[in-house]
Amino acid sequence: MTAKVDLSRTDRIVLSVARLWLTLRHPVLVVRFVMKLGYLPNPAAPVRYNELLLWRKILDRNPLFVTLTDKLAAKAHIRETCRDVAVPKTLWSGRDPADLPPDLLTGDVVVKANHGCAMNIFVSNGEPDRAAIVRKAGRWLKKRYGRRNGEWAYWPVVPAVFVEEALALSGGTIATDIKVHLCSGVISHVWVEDKHAKRSLLFDRDANPLPGRDPDYPGEDQALPVNARLVAYVRQAISIAPGIAGDLDYIRIDFLVTDDRLYAGEVTVYSAAGYGTWTNPAIAGEIERLWRLDQSAFLRRKHKRAVRLYADALRARCRSGTTNR
Repeated sequence: MTAKVDLSRTDRIVLSVARLWLTLRHPVLVVRFVMKLGYLPNPAAPVRYNELLLWRKILDRNPLFVTLTDKLAAKAHIRETCRDVAVPKTLWSGRDPADLPPDLLTGDVVVKANHGCAMNIFVSNGEPDRAAIVRKAGRWLKKRYGRRNGEWAYWPVVPAVFVEEALALSGGTIATDIKVHLCSGVISHVWVEDKHAKRSLLFDRDANPLPGRDPDYPGEDQALPVNARLVAYVRQAISIAPGIAGDLDYIRIDFLVTDDRLYAGEVTVYSAAGYGTWTNPAIAGEIERLWRLDQSAFLRRKHKRAVRLYADALRARCRSGTTNR
């Protein structure tokens, strides 16, 4: 572990100037941050969880983020990095929704876009009809997702539509989703949701339930009951997620839960678009403790001129222990 050093006066000045410059350079993102979270962020030398995600959105152009954000490319990445985990089958993909095979839309499938969130059509027994699906998918492909919230990794993704097998998720009995948050391969916490029953629960890295609620189901009466099968799936997700995450400084690995097995779902680079909160401050605090900016792609690269001065100052800040360890 690197010894802590005092931050020089020059580094402090550089970080102060960078804070002003980044705030003026991205006023819409900063204003939206203040409106949603209630405080003025420091995008140059972030400390708090949401600030760290804002910094990532503005500065960290890791090419792997694009791969992981592209839902089709992320599937291939998961298969390459973790061959033992199940992944929902892709039945068809293409750039033109008019090419959607009619026979695929007669059963139970999910039609998705690869370049954004909340672009899903759940097809059952041929409904909605193909014409409606083609129209909606066509509108998806005209949209460039992520610009409103500065989620850079979505922008280079080449839009496509794909058809995926529909999984029978275990809502109402176990859960529907398990979301594992990791920093440099170390699990911060696990967020489990049952979207059918509108319940959720937080777990630590040892699969022990944690106090506090998440933003989707904030009421204490919405706590997901703990049972042996749920804990077993959480432990399985905990064992699989680091292999997919690798050494990324922060990432969220999402899994889907069925009665028979756990499926790798999506990889989330900008969790909740950078605005997620929990009622238990220890949740964000643990991510802040584990998230090492010096392990980010931005600080691993060599830079020139003013950006180099800033990167060197931020590295020094990381070594000083003022932000992250």
